[in-house]
Amino acid sequence: MYLRGSKWSMNKRRTKPNWFAIILLSLIVLGASYTTRYIVPTIPQVGVASPTPTISPDTLIADAESLFQQGKLIPAIDMYKQAIASRPSDPATHIKLAQTLVFAGKYKEAQTAAEDALLLNPTNSMAFAVRAWALSFQGEYLQAESDIKRALELDPNNALAHAYYVEILVDSFYNGTGGFDGVERAIEISRVAQALAPNTLETHRARGIILEATGNYEDAIAEYEAAIAINPNIADLHLSLGVNYRILQVYDKAEASFTRAIALNPEDPTPHLLLSRTYATIGEFGKALQYAETAVGINPADTNLRGNLGVMYYRNAFWTESAQELSYVVTGGLSEDGYEMQVINLVPNSPRIAEYYFTYGLALSRLNRCGDALQIAQLIISRIPDDEISVGNANAIIERCQQNLQATQQPPLSTGTPVSTPTP
Repeated sequence: MYLRGSKWSMNKRRTKPNWFAIILLSLIVLGASYTTRYIVPTIPQVGVASPTPTISPDTLIADAESLFQQGKLIPAIDMYKQAIASRPSDPATHIKLAQTLVFAGKYKEAQTAAEDALLLNPTNSMAFAVRAWALSFQGEYLQAESDIKRALELDPNNALAHAYYVEILVDSFYNGTGGFDGVERAIEISRVAQALAPNTLETHRARGIILEATGNYEDAIAEYEAAIAINPNIADLHLSLGVNYRILQVYDKAEASFTRAIALNPEDPTPHLLLSRTYATIGEFGKALQYAETAVGINPADTNLRGNLGVMYYRNAFWTESAQELSYVVTGGLSEDGYEMQVINLVPNSPRIAEYYFTYGLALSRLNRCGDALQIAQLIISRIPDDEISVGNANAIIERCQQNLQATQQPPLSTGTPVSTPTP
């Protein structure tokens, strides 16, 4: 018996599958999956910033070193900081940052960077050496020498530590905290640095420093020039070169060196100060005053720069302005532009400070403020009696004040008929 019309008939023929449709549908599914997984994540979302490609720390360090070679110290510092942020556990990067900060004149920051390296590796010889170098620029000579000795205990063949040690000993001598025996030690230490690393910038710089300290200015110039040949874009090297040319009275080359230093580091008042002194030496007092004013504009809180400006005002016959600026050296106090000035005490063997004092006295005598002027003269004679130039100027102050006194005591010239007085 048959079930007519039933769709469940066992004899019904099966329909063949549509393989084209199946393959097409599979391709559509696969394409949608690929798009979702790989394409969609790369499409920028509206209102969301695109992710910045990550730069490797090694690339950042290489870029920082390149910037340093170009003399672009501030960008190099920023690049080292980025490298540290990317890989903070590498003490070598902290040390590189500290070295660059020293060359940029940021000594306290350099000390901090070196200390960060020591936190990561307390036995790192270079970290101790660079911290010592940074401390010496801050006048912390005892701590600096302790650190540099520790650096050499950890690595006796650390050439840069030897080079830094030379500078620490010489600066300590210049500032009165170290004796000449330290300079003699520095001579030997500079030779050790030279033997360990004869072709580094730091070694040539250290040799230049000790040769300059011992009066071998031509040899010092040769060493500074050798350092500049390694990196011509470090302002400090041009400053040192210019100082030695100035001592040898090669003023055109000194001027060129100081000008180059300004171009490399315009925020440093030192080359402006040195150019001011150089122009004053050759009698170009107008230019000397301009550079003195620029130096004070860069760092108005520096009493030494104020003193130099006062001297240059005096050389240009601006007595009132000279006395005002030099008063900050002698008496300190708050400047007219709101800076607290620190007194610079008159001490033996400091010709520059002595010049500030006797120029102040001369300016006061020109203004007929002889009460103050004579006190300055007496101070010079009592404190630095062996300084012939200063004592000579002190005597000039006294003589001018005597002339001022005589001028005020002379009776006025009579004109017309004298008036008779009654007889008692």
